[in-house]
Amino acid sequence: MNITLEQPVHAAAIEKLLDNSFGPKRHTKTVYRLRKNVAPVADLCFVATDTDEDGNEVLVGTIRYWPVMLGGNVQAIMLGPIAIAENLRSGGIGGKLIRHSLEAAKALGHRVVILVGDAPYYVRFGFNREVVAGLSLPGPVDPARFQGLELVDGALSGVTGMVGRAAPPKTRTATPGLRPVAKVTTLPLFAAVMDASAVEAGTELPVSRRRPRRAAR
Repeated sequence: MNITLEQPVHAAAIEKLLDNSFGPKRHTKTVYRLRKNVAPVADLCFVATDTDEDGNEVLVGTIRYWPVMLGGNVQAIMLGPIAIAENLRSGGIGGKLIRHSLEAAKALGHRVVILVGDAPYYVRFGFNREVVAGLSLPGPVDPARFQGLELVDGALSGVTGMVGRAAPPKTRTATPGLRPVAKVTTLPLFAAVMDASAVEAGTELPVSRRRPRRAAR
């Protein structure tokens, strides 16, 4: 199994895998609203690939991270979705993707990671509820499932408020020498929050006929 950065060639297979894992209505969930019109963090989007018996490359796992804002002024990244092929969910691929991506996030200078997921699963990676106790998500969620991880000690100390979407800037005439800065928007309350913990769904590069893939989050 290899872990590499996601490439454009993986996109269709990832989408199909996520649809199979979470259903076509996944885009209506609160977490997807936080991602709307926002590009994922390209340097932290990884895929796990393997080869089938015919020597074809098969995508068996995917993990992505998205930029968010905490309390209107603190940058962070949100883990999810993560999906592993259903027939490989007990093989530790999800854990390898999480550890690999968190190490990359720290090396790139990110300070805070948040997610909504199964606490007993994510605690092994250092996530906990206490560091995000002062934060709220834009929709109802079991507080025990909203967790955070400080990649830099104390990065969440005193941080409070709503988790907001890092929205792209409006189209405008560019000023030479200046780069547009993304604005921050806070979402109104929405219904359900999608779990980042739905660990595991498989992605296809081509899809192997001998090795069916399944989804999990």
